[in-house]
Amino acid sequence: MRLLLRLRVACQTTQFISRSLMTTGTSHSKGQLPDMKEVRDRLRAIVGASTNWSDHVQAMEERKSLQSLLVNKQEDLPPRKIKDSYIEVMLPLGSQPQIREKYLNVYNNVRFGRILEDLDSLGVLICYTHTKSDSRQTSPLSIVTALVDKIDLRKHLIYPDCDIKLTGHVSWVGKTSMEVKMHMLQLHDGAFSPVLDATFVMVARDPENKRPAFVNPLIPDGPEEENLFKQGELNKMRRVAFSTASLLKTAPTADERQVVHDMFLNTLDQRTVSFRSRVLPSNSVWMEDTKLKGLEICHPQERNIFNRIFGGFLMRKAYELGWATACSFGGSRPYVVAVDDIMFQRPVEIGSLLFLSAQVCYTESKYIQVRVHSEVSDPITREHHTTNIFHFTFMSDKEVCHIVPQTYGESMLYLDGKRHFDAAIKSRNGQNGSL
Repeated sequence: MRLLLRLRVACQTTQFISRSLMTTGTSHSKGQLPDMKEVRDRLRAIVGASTNWSDHVQAMEERKSLQSLLVNKQEDLPPRKIKDSYIEVMLPLGSQPQIREKYLNVYNNVRFGRILEDLDSLGVLICYTHTKSDSRQTSPLSIVTALVDKIDLRKHLIYPDCDIKLTGHVSWVGKTSMEVKMHMLQLHDGAFSPVLDATFVMVARDPENKRPAFVNPLIPDGPEEENLFKQGELNKMRRVAFSTASLLKTAPTADERQVVHDMFLNTLDQRTVSFRSRVLPSNSVWMEDTKLKGLEICHPQERNIFNRIFGGFLMRKAYELGWATACSFGGSRPYVVAVDDIMFQRPVEIGSLLFLSAQVCYTESKYIQVRVHSEVSDPITREHHTTNIFHFTFMSDKEVCHIVPQTYGESMLYLDGKRHFDAAIKSRNGQNGSL
């Protein structure tokens, strides 16, 4: 509880920092903000990646020569300030209608999956900006997304005919990792209003993406930035605590055990009073009956600058399957309100078969908590490995059915879903006062 209170106090400084950086950040050389195409072009230039798939082997081979540019300790790198990594990017959906169709969904709103892709690319560029060297353009670092800590949406709808501004900066730095805060705003009536806030964690590795590499330390400038840096420390502590209490490691709490047992008693057939005879309560759905699955063949078109499958693509596909699961379950159009705790456990190689499995694991009132599990299969060796677990919180237009687990494993999924729901929604409501 003390950790949560400290996080709430620290969160209040985030928007203040962003507003200040908007006036002090480096402006674009042409007087206009870069767009997402320029963001991705910059990333390719920074790592020396080719746009031609046939050249990727040579490009990655040339990066090996950058090993000598790495430092042996973090103290050898110049410290940076938050404003050094601040970036603003424009998504000109209103002023450039020709790019609109890529972002359009069937409801004539912006596809949230596309926004996830853009946030992932922007987060990486922000970290490269933090670690850039004035003496060279090419970076020896391979910076990749390690974790999507949380994404909180302030609005249900993102309009396709209004310009969008994405801003972000590094907010905390460890030895080899960086926390990035990003905000999305949309233009309405001549002013930009907030749409979402996102926190990503990136890690730096060597040119061959084989071992960790040091990054520039971050020096807070003023009390607001110090609070923001402290929030990054608290976020790290929260993640460690959440991982330590994982139901894959420790038993449920006494209250959680009572919840599971109450659900079990509520499903007993009173006519037989047997452990084996279960009856589905009214207005309820068995958890097993909420699954949807998908398969993607990982083509070179979806590669990132390091010739693995782009993390933003994985998030988009997982989100779209999660949305379809929530839509099918709730019987109406769902709106995403939060994304949290997306851990990138291992990279996805080009040519892999990507299996996605989505399941409703918890519901409350109009809320639907969806868990998406992704794993890759090598078509030659037939080995399967988990790559990601995604957690999405949706809200329906109407009250939804209760989810009822039947097995112990499903009961653990239910409790895990409840934990993520509580973390993503209830604590968020306590910080912001409203959805």
